[in-house]
Amino acid sequence: MGGKRPIFLIQGSKFEIAQGNIPTGVKRFIQSWLINTLAVLVAVYIVPGIRFKDNSLWTPFVTSLVLGILNAFIRPIMMFLALPLLIFTLGLFTLVINALLLYLVSFLLGRYFEVDNFWSAFLGALIVSVVSMLLSLVTGAGNTRFRVTTRRRRRSDSDGDGSGPVINV
Repeated sequence: MGGKRPIFLIQGSKFEIAQGNIPTGVKRFIQSWLINTLAVLVAVYIVPGIRFKDNSLWTPFVTSLVLGILNAFIRPIMMFLALPLLIFTLGLFTLVINALLLYLVSFLLGRYFEVDNFWSAFLGALIVSVVSMLLSLVTGAGNTRFRVTTRRRRRSDSDGDGSGPVINV
């Protein structure tokens, strides 16, 4: 197959393998979607006021897709409108915006996904944010970057012969 990975193409009702690489944008979208799906699953598992009403396998995927669409289109508008509050709270109001978006997903997908109250949405949004950040950090997806640099002091070449720093009194 050379240096290229096969990708799957859907034509009609068959899957076909074609030569080529997965486009970077598609790969990044799928990684982000899977990370958000896992983050939503963790929030549903931890927060008692958030639940899936449907036992379908697709419910978490659809929920995270709707949340991603709202984050892409509605969240920037809400951030702009709440800019004075964001500045005043040093960005902590972002958690409230994320909670409102999670609550909006519950409103839109009421038959499949349910959030009981604002505080459940707030805790769920906090968990989704932290888990998404950690998974993005581990997988290298998204813009999450973490770098630790250490600097060591240089050893002096002297063996205690008094050639160190001098303090004049």
